[in-house]
Amino acid sequence: MKLLRRGFYRLVAGAAALPVASRGAAAQAWPSRPVRWVVGYAPGGGNDIVARLMGQWFSDRLGQTFVIENKPGAATNIAAEFVVNAAPDGYTILLVGQPNAINATLYETLPFNFIRDIAPVAGIMTVPNVMVVNPSFPAKTVVEFIAYAKANPDKVNMASAGNGSAAHLAGELLKSMTGTSMVHVPYRGQAPAIADLLSGQVHVLFATSPASMEFIKTGKLKALAVTTAVRADALPDLPTVGDFVPGYEASAWYGIGAPQKTPAEIIDRLNRETNAGLADAKLTVRLADLGGTLIPGSPADFGKLIADDTEKWGKVIRSANIKL
Repeated sequence: MKLLRRGFYRLVAGAAALPVASRGAAAQAWPSRPVRWVVGYAPGGGNDIVARLMGQWFSDRLGQTFVIENKPGAATNIAAEFVVNAAPDGYTILLVGQPNAINATLYETLPFNFIRDIAPVAGIMTVPNVMVVNPSFPAKTVVEFIAYAKANPDKVNMASAGNGSAAHLAGELLKSMTGTSMVHVPYRGQAPAIADLLSGQVHVLFATSPASMEFIKTGKLKALAVTTAVRADALPDLPTVGDFVPGYEASAWYGIGAPQKTPAEIIDRLNRETNAGLADAKLTVRLADLGGTLIPGSPADFGKLIADDTEKWGKVIRSANIKL
């Protein structure tokens, strides 16, 4: 009887271990098919460029295609909701950015709670927004721009990648700190906003450096300043907005999120592969060309960045009474 009882307990213990073993095996096998990487903007913008560079690294490294799927609209909320509702199996991930932190306060009602429903996976890079104007615009410095905007209230058209986007909030922050009044012109992504800036249809844009760098280098856009607290390595001769407007700072950032309940083994694997990419010389050169500062670290590190930025922009939105 004792032998039978021991056999029964061993059988139960083995059965209880099967789900854990299955999950571990599934994580080890990941990815066994293409991974969908959802980007909340139209192709061609800074978010899209970063995702495609990293996506190619993952595809080459992991032997499965990382398909970039652009789902623009509602300031990235459409893309975020899509990923929130996706199966938590590691085959749908989200390019997370500053707008996700902004939207938590900007939108009074959302069908999801970003911090609760999206698991942080890995940070990729922070990038300065660059205050850029069409070369024909009369102001050539931040000081001249502020003076022109004050002398011409509501005659400066400020483009953005959409209501509540990082570019929008960077501009609103400048307006509130300088007492200027500009007309906000939202677009369905950064690429169409830049297109209209190039043609002179709008006057100023707080663009991400990945999307604007080539236009700045070729002289098609005039850069006035970066929005980071210190000068950007990629644009060392360019002052910061804060040099003229003390206390001004608005950095953009990129990272990866996944549906909540995605197995920890898959999140840890993708985090390791991301950090490996951020240590790869060829990839880091490409990312550095976009003007970014790499932010390798753990999922917890990236989660703290999201939480801190959500609190920061929440205070800005509430104090400026910004509403859609």
